[in-house]
Amino acid sequence: MAQLEDNYTEVSNVFIVGFPELQLEYFHMVAWFLFILYVTTVVGNLVLVVMFVVEHSLQKPMYIIMVSLALSDIGFATVALPKLIARYWWEDGSMGLYTCQFQRHMIHYFGSLHSLILLTMAVDRYMAICFPLRYPMLMTVPTMTVLTVLSWLVAHIFPGVTSINFTQIPFCFVIISYFCIIISVFHMTNGQGRKKTFSTCATQGCIISIYYIPRFVIYSTLLIPNLSMTPSSRVATTFFYSFFPPLINPFVYCLRTKEIKAIFRRWLQSLHGIEPKSSKIETVPKLK
Repeated sequence: MAQLEDNYTEVSNVFIVGFPELQLEYFHMVAWFLFILYVTTVVGNLVLVVMFVVEHSLQKPMYIIMVSLALSDIGFATVALPKLIARYWWEDGSMGLYTCQFQRHMIHYFGSLHSLILLTMAVDRYMAICFPLRYPMLMTVPTMTVLTVLSWLVAHIFPGVTSINFTQIPFCFVIISYFCIIISVFHMTNGQGRKKTFSTCATQGCIISIYYIPRFVIYSTLLIPNLSMTPSSRVATTFFYSFFPPLINPFVYCLRTKEIKAIFRRWLQSLHGIEPKSSKIETVPKLK
């Protein structure tokens, strides 16, 4: 009985293409841009983490979510950007197959984790706005810690399941939560309270929009026949929704959260030898 041998090619290395139409003379400029992007992202989010550890007044449910998001952003940037920087700085785009598979898993892991954290944030705001009297009893520090740990563990499941895009499931719940919040806001009789509530949700709504809308544009090109994108446009859009939110998240929350701004002001006054004014920091995180 004759034995047929199948011809196959064993793949041991992969090559990162990056921006397919980028000319060689712009490689170093792009590498510097990516390097500055990485350093800014890591430092900005790391400041939030250090602030949470040092300042006991920030160890509250809402800030646990912020720190979880900051750690997720640091992890995603560290997994995705260094090899991309090496691709354009030293023209080193080669990567082992198993290393590539591990990187792919971690990129999808942090993407799924980001969605779960946004879901937790949406539930937290929903409870705070729709059930303000029950919120202090339901969304405690232990409860938020458990939800955060579960998010970091459950996110590992999603990259291993390729048949269904589970990253869209948290998005659906996020939309439902904010839809309920909007309905509750319109039922408010206090105009000032309605304005503050909309201002609180506007920041998170902006971050969610930046994270999800470009994704739907790319996914739509795969489903709608007459809608198409060039490879460079697809890469640029993917780059935008992947790295822009981790970059702006710490700046948005630092500029919009009164407690964090007060702590920054106190730190700067201490560095310049100025006696900080005694002021009572609010116990509930409020956004302008």
